[in-house]
Parts: sequence; C-alpha cells; structure tokens
Amino acid sequence: MSTDRYTVGGVNETASITQAASLPPNRSTSLLTDMYELTMLQAALRDGTAHRSCTFEVFARRLPNERRYGVVAGTARVLRAIRDFVFTEDQLTHLSFLDDRTREFLRDYRFTGQIDGYREGELYFPYSPLLTVRGTFAECVILETVILSIMNADSAIASAAARMVTAADGRPIIEMGSRRTHEYAAVTASRAAYLAGFTATSNLEASHRYGIPASGTAAHAWTLLHINEDGTPNEELAFRSQVEALGPDTTLLVDTYDITKGVETAVRVAGPELGGVRIDSGDLGAVTRRVRRQLDELGAHNTRIVVSSDLDEFAIAGLRGDPVDVYGVGTSVVTGSGAPTASMVYKLVEVDGHPVAKRSRGKGMTGGGKQAVRTYRSSGVAVEELVSPFGTEAPDTGRLTSRQLTVPLMRDGVAVEGLPTLHESRAHLAEQLLTLPWEGLALSRDEPSISTRFVGFPG
Repeated sequence: MSTDRYTVGGVNETASITQAASLPPNRSTSLLTDMYELTMLQAALRDGTAHRSCTFEVFARRLPNERRYGVVAGTARVLRAIRDFVFTEDQLTHLSFLDDRTREFLRDYRFTGQIDGYREGELYFPYSPLLTVRGTFAECVILETVILSIMNADSAIASAAARMVTAADGRPIIEMGSRRTHEYAAVTASRAAYLAGFTATSNLEASHRYGIPASGTAAHAWTLLHINEDGTPNEELAFRSQVEALGPDTTLLVDTYDITKGVETAVRVAGPELGGVRIDSGDLGAVTRRVRRQLDELGAHNTRIVVSSDLDEFAIAGLRGDPVDVYGVGTSVVTGSGAPTASMVYKLVEVDGHPVAKRSRGKGMTGGGKQAVRTYRSSGVAVEELVSPFGTEAPDTGRLTSRQLTVPLMRDGVAVEGLPTLHESRAHLAEQLLTLPWEGLALSRDEPSISTRFVGFPG
C-alpha cells in the first residue's frame, strides 16, 4: 500500500548516501568512549602487552524482554565511526590524565585491523557472534564504547520496529518520534526504524542523510491557529487553507474538536478525493470504525485513515481488524518499545591465538574467534544457528541447507567495498523474517525462535 499521499519530502537514494558520507572531514568519534579504555591502553603500552594480537567479539547473552529474535542494525554506522576514530590536537590536550607516550600513540592512531560479522538487517539470537574485531590490543580495546553505543541503540530500535511491522500486517507505518529522544538519536532511530520496514519518517535530517521518505502535514496547532474575530474556532478555515496549500491529497487532522464534525468538514472542504484523515486520540478501534462508515457515506471511499497516539506493537496488533490504513508511531519505537538497549557486550576472546574467556557467574562465555551459519529446512524455515571457530570449515549440516552469516566488513582498517546499502539491508531483513518459524513472530514472551549451538570448541 502506497503512502505517497502522506509524503511531502524524500531524496534520491544515491545522492543521500553520498551526502551521508561527506560530513565534515574533521569530525572525530574518538572521545565517544569511556575513560577506562584509555587508561588500559596506557598500562598496556607500559607493560608491553599493547601490541599483542587480539580478537574481540560483540554478542548478546540474551534477547531483551524474552523476545523471539533480534535485528542487527548500526553496522554501517559502526564502520564509519571507526574510520573517524582519530584524535585531534585539541582532544589530546584534554586527555591530560594520560602520559606523553600514550598521547603520542593516540596522535597517530588509526584502526588497521580486520572486522567480520553479521551484515546489517540480519537476525540474531543469544551468543550470535555479531562482530569479530581483530588487531592489536591497543587498537581494538579503545573501540569498545563507540561500537556498543551504536549497535545497542540501533539494534534495540530495529528489533522493536520489526515487531511493529509484523503487527501491522502489510499496512504502512510512519516514524514520528523525534521529539521523544535526543536530537541526533532521533536521526539514527529513524534510520533503524526504516531498516526494519517503516515506510517514512517525520524527521527531515534522517530523510536528507539516509534517503528515507519524509512524511508530515499538520499538527493541532494549525487548527487551533485559525479562529474567528471573536476567538471561536474556525476548523473549516484551517482545513481549507491546508488543502489550498498542499492539495486535496493531503491528510487532515480531524480530532482537534469533535471528530464527527471534523470529518464532515474535511470532506466538504477537500471533496471526496481527500487523501486522508488522521486521528490522534480516543478509542482508536471504535473511532476508526465510525469514521470509516462516515467517510463512505460521504462518498470518500478512497480517503485513508491514519492513526497515532502512543502506539506500540501490541496496540497495532489490537487494531489489525479495524479500518486503519496507516499507523504513526513515536515514543515507543525510538525507545525500543520497553527495551532501549540490546544488551550487547564487547569481550576479548583471543590473545596471540589462545582462546580466553570470562567465567564470572551468570556471565560465562566461550573463548576464541567465531563464525556462524544458519541452517534451514527445505521449506526455507530456519532451524538453528551453528557457531564454530573462526576460519575453520563450516560444520556439516546434514540434509539441512545453510547460509554463511559471518562476512568480511573491514580489511586493514578500510570498509569492504560493495557492502549493502540501507535499502538493500531493509529488503534483506524483510526476507529473513519470513524464514522464522511461525511462532517466532509472536509478540508474547518466550524462548528465542531458533537456538544457537557451538560446534568445534573444546568441551
């Protein structure tokens, strides 16, 4: 279902991607980190361990809120952040707690290692090896916070948004949560939601930077602005002015005063070709049914109904049987719908070719670099995730087919050419969701929809 009539912006995809890659050249991500990473670096330079060959891994021990799957998001942003992880002279001056040797190391710092992992838009499960970062201890350890801050936030939002897309059952969803989060988090939240299948965003910076269709018409302030000389409301004037400015294909907000009267006025002003009406309050199920009848009685059979008002995946699912054409979601999606972080961690798993592993109670892990494949039945339904030592032959999957999940992302500090665009990753995620067992798409809490099994590691 097209949302063109709700779209008032949007840019060329290729141009947008180019623009996104041409932010100010002096932008540095190096201080998007925690102090302890740099103090560890200083100590490692001092005791001679800084240049040991190491492997770090990004993974999640569990899925938040007992959800059935997670969505990998933010990978492209991570690669850019690593590229921009350089220290300016002003930043080095600020790092007065470090000794001269460490600051000199940072002055020349560039990540020159290797990164492999899951592509953006891939599904993940507990202990999936999402990123494998290889290099010296010194160049890898200081990337922890910036990598996790991006992937935890973006993956949390994309995972929540994917659940909403499933609940919407093919009906478009517009992201409109900018005012409910940090101004730049709003931009990346829009990107993550679009990756997960949202059709548009209200955020113009996200539209400009990532080529996401923009959508928006008017808020209640527009209707309230139009009053008569005596101060009484003039809803008709507000609607008429909007239609004159944007055309009859626009969407009119009809619940500022009385919804029934608002719908009547909207159709009278715009005619039966009115693009849509938006409802932002009330019992949305009952209201949309009444509004649909009224629109049809007025001959506005093609006028669509857009709903908003604190929607999440559960509210969207509850409206599945009602005449809703488009959903608008704000607060819930930009906050991860109750799970604002994906709880991913960044752990050292290998030193000079030797596996190392944290053994703390409740936080155990398997040492060594890793790679993963996902197995499928002949029907295309996913069965399980198999994790094996990095660089080894893929495990035997018998009669099941398999797909390699771990792919090269960065070589010698440079992002691999030909990595998927945001739009390609969006399509990939849509395809992968179709491979989950049917119960894996349920909104209720339960075990992950497929299991993760380690093979080829010492017992």
